[in-house]
Amino acid sequence: MSEWQALAAGFAFYLILEGIMPFFNPGGFKRMLAASQFLSEGQLRSFGAVMLILGLILLFSLK
Repeated sequence: MSEWQALAAGFAFYLILEGIMPFFNPGGFKRMLAASQFLSEGQLRSFGAVMLILGLILLFSLK
């Protein structure tokens, strides 16, 4: 598998994971989005940073 194919496969897997919650539980997904508007930008940024770091750790642990 070439590097571009691996990148495309990773992106496809990301889209699959992102679609699971709204497909199987659309009501819960809407409630989660509505609740997120009450979080501060700092809280959202911290959550994003944690997810980014966990993703990088997972990615580099696969090599």
